[in-house]
Amino acid sequence: MAAAPRRFGTGGQSLARRDGLAKVTGGARYAADTPLAAGLYGVVVAAGIARGRVAALNVAAALAHPGVVEVLTPQNRPALAQHPDEKRHPFNFRLEALQDDTIRYAGQAIAMVLAESLEAATEGARLLAPRYVSEPPRIGFEGSAPWHPGMVGFFAPPAQEIGNVAKGLADADVVTQTTIETPAQFHNAMEPHAIAAEWIEQEGRARLLLNTPNQGPVMTAALIAGYLGIAAEDVILRTPFIGGGFGSKLMVYGALLLTALAARSQGRPVKTVLTRAQMYGPVGHRAGTRQALKLGVGKDGRLTALSHEVQALTSSFEDFVEPAGRASQHLYAVPNLAMSHTGLRGDIGTPLAMRAPGEASGSAALEVAMDVAADAVGLDPLEFRLRNYAEVDPSTGHPFSSKALRECYAQGAAAFGWAGRPLAARSMRDARGRLLGWGMGTAQYMCTMYRGEARVTLHGEGTALAEVAGVDMGQGAWTILAQTAAEGLAISPDNVVLRSGSSVLPDGAVAGGSGHTATAGTALSQAGKAVVQQLTELALSDPKSPLFGAGNSGVLAVDGRLLRADNPTVGEAYTDIMARAGLAELAGTGVGERDAAHAGAYAMFSHGAVFAEVAIDPDIGQILVTRMVGAFAAGRILNPRMVRSQLEGGMIWGLSFALHEEAVFDPVSGKVLNDDLAGYHIPVHADIPAIETITVEEVDPYVNALGVKGVGEVGITGSVGAIANAIRHATGYTPTKFPIRIEDLAL
Repeated sequence: MAAAPRRFGTGGQSLARRDGLAKVTGGARYAADTPLAAGLYGVVVAAGIARGRVAALNVAAALAHPGVVEVLTPQNRPALAQHPDEKRHPFNFRLEALQDDTIRYAGQAIAMVLAESLEAATEGARLLAPRYVSEPPRIGFEGSAPWHPGMVGFFAPPAQEIGNVAKGLADADVVTQTTIETPAQFHNAMEPHAIAAEWIEQEGRARLLLNTPNQGPVMTAALIAGYLGIAAEDVILRTPFIGGGFGSKLMVYGALLLTALAARSQGRPVKTVLTRAQMYGPVGHRAGTRQALKLGVGKDGRLTALSHEVQALTSSFEDFVEPAGRASQHLYAVPNLAMSHTGLRGDIGTPLAMRAPGEASGSAALEVAMDVAADAVGLDPLEFRLRNYAEVDPSTGHPFSSKALRECYAQGAAAFGWAGRPLAARSMRDARGRLLGWGMGTAQYMCTMYRGEARVTLHGEGTALAEVAGVDMGQGAWTILAQTAAEGLAISPDNVVLRSGSSVLPDGAVAGGSGHTATAGTALSQAGKAVVQQLTELALSDPKSPLFGAGNSGVLAVDGRLLRADNPTVGEAYTDIMARAGLAELAGTGVGERDAAHAGAYAMFSHGAVFAEVAIDPDIGQILVTRMVGAFAAGRILNPRMVRSQLEGGMIWGLSFALHEEAVFDPVSGKVLNDDLAGYHIPVHADIPAIETITVEEVDPYVNALGVKGVGEVGITGSVGAIANAIRHATGYTPTKFPIRIEDLAL
């Protein structure tokens, strides 16, 4: 075996989005744009109550409408090979697919109308005029039933204690208590969920062709196959463009199965697009939480104990509990540390992963609690955090694979102008007489990595095809994944074509948990290196090659050429090596996964520090965020332009969390009252301040072969607390719930 070649990388380039032009010119086609010859339109009928059962549907009236072809109900829904309430996979959640007439939450599918046109299907759905037998819904913290989960989030323990928290609190000179509620929040991607399903004959058997936005094509195709009783390879799931996902497009949901069943039973393609209102319930959301934090602090300003108790709302039929308590377990140096979670079962759709699940809600409460404690001992919030800086993971005792958080604090504070901030609240005003406040929050998010596979094929003319079932939902994956393949090959990214977004390609794992680039990118890089290794072996063993006999000194891979390491003026192009060997193409495969020894020995996180300024009108209470600065350390930065976009997006979402987003449930019907983008508030351009992002240099030899960390979610985790703490500094009001409203300030 020849020695592996050394190479010069192509990472770190601020390349423009490959999909950008198509999206801004209208050339991008999404699932709802799929043309289906002689197809039917499906419309899901949603329950108007949260608890009870369907007593009657006027199916005859719907079927009498011109153009309506069929109405699927629990009485005639085609059979499934797996019951919708059965779980065979950790990511396989219980769902509603017309298994009975029970209603478990408002918005649940209770029927599906199939028609020749969308208009006919919509009118047929209206004509069903459902009648219900209803029960009082269990909604909110007071109305839901408590239970103790066996795990929270995805595989995390529900409770943990390090040391003795009771003793740590007793030994403290100051004990602070902070209780904060966070609301239910919904993903609201620009692209609603859509499914275009068609059964095709291929290789002598029926296969299901699905066009649908999905964050894990290979995994989801296998789950759908299980429900339908067919082989995984007989589900072809294509997801070329995704108009935002944030976790909501990761799981199988009822309408997806019903559309596939309808297409099979009718022998025709079927297209279903959820309305905006139908995205409030069936496809997940961020759960509401009530969090109680106790912090014990000594006279020296160091934490002696931290207790984080979480109550999280969840559905009556599924076990997902928002893991908000995990946010406090790995961040600050504290010898006595505990968290616990209680689920509150109610009549709502199942909460699922939403950008920075657990960490967004948990860090929002934690960072406010840290400022309360800092005030109690008379310390500047930044100084207090520095005194409690964790050199090792307080939860596990493991060293960090890398941690440049001190540098984030320093660079962020300098860029913001934090020095000289007065400790006292209500002590700053601007020229217009508005109350000014400065706040900060620490950002942290775990470095997730899955196991992914990829294939790279080098063609004789020097171009390459990179293949991976990866997903671009707006984060720039198509661009960065092509860069990683090019880096592995040591050629220009301009010469790499990326084929992605289909379940028939090598499984690049899911796009979630800020782990997609690390996983799929590493797999593509390794696949490219495998090709170069083959080229190296061909050249070193060929007497006609100028590299023949250079095995001891090694070779360099640079810009599509192999060069002698001891004399880089000697070498030859990949194309020449392949031509002499008579090869039209050369393929390599790669795997992206974390070294098991490193995973067990190091704590791996992205870190950051966010600083925010707010201006508050003392007469009307209007809150404006006027400045934000975020400094982040996330390992190697492959594409600064994409990273900046992700970090800014995370900070904007943090602002939205702090001041805007909240789903309001009707306590009588259990319905979400603001199930549209008029009533469900999100920030607009006028709400967004001047935002500055700083990426701090950080080298991590352990996190993965590329040295990259995720950036998609870390930007939220410090931003919510920074804004809340700025409001606290401006007004003296300690937030007790999010979003923070004008009426809460009591000016």
